[in-house]
Amino acid sequence: MDDVSIMNIASKAYGTVSADRQLELTGLEFVQGLVDGTLPLNTIARTLGYDVTEAVSGRVVVTAEPRDIHLNPAGTVHGGFAATLLDSCMGLAVQSTLEKGVGQTTLEFKISLLRPIVPETGLIKAEGIVLSRGRRIGTAEGRVTDGKGRLLAHGTTTCLILQS
Repeated sequence: MDDVSIMNIASKAYGTVSADRQLELTGLEFVQGLVDGTLPLNTIARTLGYDVTEAVSGRVVVTAEPRDIHLNPAGTVHGGFAATLLDSCMGLAVQSTLEKGVGQTTLEFKISLLRPIVPETGLIKAEGIVLSRGRRIGTAEGRVTDGKGRLLAHGTTTCLILQS
């Protein structure tokens, strides 16, 4: 990681947001709180070294730099790394469209791993975009790209909207 990425991630807090606090926020306020550091990132973000870096209604970007700790026995980054980035960006994209007091959870997601990811790939970006958001179901797609814009992985998700 470059110094800016390390400092940005190091300055973030990790943990959970209380249910009471979540009820006070719109989905977009929640996700923007993850971006600006006023809310903690989940602990898997610390474990894997990713950050939520952009959020507008219906679109969320997660970034990470693959490292040696992410490798499978074949020497490429484990597919679970890309899957986690995609699940995060797509779910948060759906979250960003929700009203106060409404949550979401992933019902299912599918990914396609298109190119190998290795530590030399450098910084990667996972961008989630909402395709449809109804009262009970939201769908989104995600794309993991490298610094040259090459598509590394693609995914889709279906999220259950949780009314309070």
